[in-house]
Amino acid sequence: ISLSQGLNILGAILMLSIIIRLIFQSLQGFLVQKVGQIITADIRNDLFKHVLSLGVRFFDSTPVGKLITRLTSDVEALGDVFSTGAIGILSDLFSILIIAITMFSLQWQLGLMLILMMLPVTAIIIYFQQKYRQANYKARDELSGLNSQLQENLIGIGVVQLFRREKFNSELFRANNLDYIKAVDKTIFYDSAISGILEWISLIAIAAVLFLGGQFVLAGNLDFGTLSSFILYAQRLFDPLRQFAEKFTAIQAGLTAVERIINLLNEEVEILDPEGEIKKLPTLQVNNSNIGEIRFENVWFGYKPNEYVLKNLNFTIKPGEKVALVGPTGAGKSSVIRLLCRLYDVNKGRILVDGINIKDLPQTELRKHIGVILQDGFLFAGDVKSNITLGENYSLEEIQASAKNTNIDKFITELPQGYNTQLRERGANLSGGQKQLLAFARAAIRKPRILVLDEATASLDVVTEALIQSALEQLLAERTAIIIAHRLSTIRNVNRVFVLKRGELIESGTHEELLQQEGLYAGLYKLQMLGI
Repeated sequence: ISLSQGLNILGAILMLSIIIRLIFQSLQGFLVQKVGQIITADIRNDLFKHVLSLGVRFFDSTPVGKLITRLTSDVEALGDVFSTGAIGILSDLFSILIIAITMFSLQWQLGLMLILMMLPVTAIIIYFQQKYRQANYKARDELSGLNSQLQENLIGIGVVQLFRREKFNSELFRANNLDYIKAVDKTIFYDSAISGILEWISLIAIAAVLFLGGQFVLAGNLDFGTLSSFILYAQRLFDPLRQFAEKFTAIQAGLTAVERIINLLNEEVEILDPEGEIKKLPTLQVNNSNIGEIRFENVWFGYKPNEYVLKNLNFTIKPGEKVALVGPTGAGKSSVIRLLCRLYDVNKGRILVDGINIKDLPQTELRKHIGVILQDGFLFAGDVKSNITLGENYSLEEIQASAKNTNIDKFITELPQGYNTQLRERGANLSGGQKQLLAFARAAIRKPRILVLDEATASLDVVTEALIQSALEQLLAERTAIIIAHRLSTIRNVNRVFVLKRGELIESGTHEELLQQEGLYAGLYKLQMLGI
């Protein structure tokens, strides 16, 4: 083979190796980011599932904006560790080890000097790592607060505008945004500082190699070729450190995000299902006509330790009985409902449904037999059908039947696309009364054995309430019902009335019996009849 042919072959091999290297580099980058996205997607799914399993008490004390930050920004920061190639830090450390061994084999004095110079570099990296993580954690907290404030103002935009708080709230947001910027500035400072310091130390290291190596060359203890190799190795030694500095921000942000995500994942699930196989756990009998008994036995409950809102509550509601809960604001009426649905657990005592302690029932088993209609009928973005079924498998005929049974079929068919009409977030394109009507259909389709009405007709106008009243009578038939209502005129036909005051059951009886007792109920009724 001639020299020119040999050069052509070498050139072709070099070109081929470059192409192969580029292909594998591109493939590596794609796979790293792909795996990173899969991992972050799994983390986000697990985090969302865990958040939904947490008790209502957790959400009472945790701003929604902070949870949104954890599920979005924090998980995204973790994904950036993969997308920026920061996971390649292991290969950088391996490169440093190989280069250090090679330098020691060439000239141990110069190699030792460079290794010793890396000790302060390591100390600086550790120092700035701690400072950056603290600053980044602070910045994440400020971002959470900013998201909470934004979410609060968007939900309460009506109050903001009606009370002319636009300027005031904008100033508050500006102040919080400034705090966030200051926190981010600190992270930028530490990130820039470590990059600059590494550059300076690498230059000092090369200068030291030139000076000390030059002395060895002059003394005849080192040849010029070895010195040139050492200068090259010195540059190569600090290259991985420079790359590490570039990845430093993503790594630390990822570590901060991991810490915050783990804190949320470690949040204890308050309401737990009983242990054991699902098929061996007790269930409520569906085909039994004598069903729906509710019993509270010595129930004590408080949202805060030793601050009870329900005190030694004892009562029994018979199957098919209609009971009203009345009392002044803060008496504990809604707390009774939350305990029955097991959104909270009692502090002392127990609650039984058909003789079974609700703690011994899986939550899904308990709640599928309880239909709850609240004062604010919450709707999700989606069509009318999905807001009635809420993900359960019901046919269109069943959906239409539940709407007809609650006398709202006409209202739905008058919508632009009927049952397929798309609803905006929180049902913003419906009136308050219309949203409440859908809540009735949502409860009716499930045919619950226990029906709970918490101020369910409070947002309905007189005409709409009259329309649904006949449907409500049919809905209540042969079902146990608990009705909370401030308008006492709407509960005259219930079987019994429980009067609560400061968490205690102080009166019980029919409407007429309580009027004759001339107690708290009679006083409240007279005030309402007088229009006070």
